[in-house]
Amino acid sequence: MSQIKIVTDSSCGVTDEEIKKYDISIVPLSVMIDDTVYVEGETITNEEFIHKMASSKSLPKTSQPPLGKFVEMFDKLGEDGSQIISFNMLEAISGTVHTAEQAAQLSKADVTVIDSQFTDRALAFQVLEAAKMAKEGASKDEIIQRAEYIRDHTKLYLSVVNLENLVKGGRLSKIGGMLGGLLNIKLLLEVKNGKLDVAGKVRGMKAMKKLWSDIYTEMQGSGKIKGVGISHVEAFDMVEDMKKHVGEFFPVNDIVVRETVPIIATHTGMGAFCILYYSED
Repeated sequence: MSQIKIVTDSSCGVTDEEIKKYDISIVPLSVMIDDTVYVEGETITNEEFIHKMASSKSLPKTSQPPLGKFVEMFDKLGEDGSQIISFNMLEAISGTVHTAEQAAQLSKADVTVIDSQFTDRALAFQVLEAAKMAKEGASKDEIIQRAEYIRDHTKLYLSVVNLENLVKGGRLSKIGGMLGGLLNIKLLLEVKNGKLDVAGKVRGMKAMKKLWSDIYTEMQGSGKIKGVGISHVEAFDMVEDMKKHVGEFFPVNDIVVRETVPIIATHTGMGAFCILYYSED
């Protein structure tokens, strides 16, 4: 029986330790800051990116992996006859999944490409479970079915407290951005069914924290929580506040806290923060 190997893109919120432990292969995105191109996870870390973004002259530009990178990865992993499952970030924010699909058609290997409908640690939930199951000898269909279950039981909430990058990136009208700055508007976004939706719009952080209070209540009533991630863009005070609240019903030491990936940080800007979790019925 052929082995199954797991591939994902660098938006996935897996740690270096998890990558090594579960033999996860990463195809990196690239990012350009003030005319200099960096490769995620190879020539720039998430933390370094955020510091460079804060002082950059213009909004950084992220690029999906070249088609050839995926083809090369798939062909290499499939040389021994292994099957490959590639989990990629949601189509709503990147064409990476379509590049992976094109590469799967060109590759000599047996490749299945999955739109995870998430990114960051929410994507990692699917990738990690798939990699664990692959090591245990599960079939491709079993792995995909389990990943779909995790996808359908995952939540991602994101607060954007500074609308400047959304305006610069064309994801919010300039007029809307100006109004946001004048009125101290903060956005709560939710990723649902592979789409990025506005779940709330408030004035000031006090009102935003009230929205988050409702999220914590929702988490407590969502069944047995199996994984929690907190990602942010130098929102250290909110990270501590979130850990305190989530720690009331989930082990704090099991929460994976990280500076978010460049493609997210570029759109959300400084001060953004999000929680990503999944639960069992």
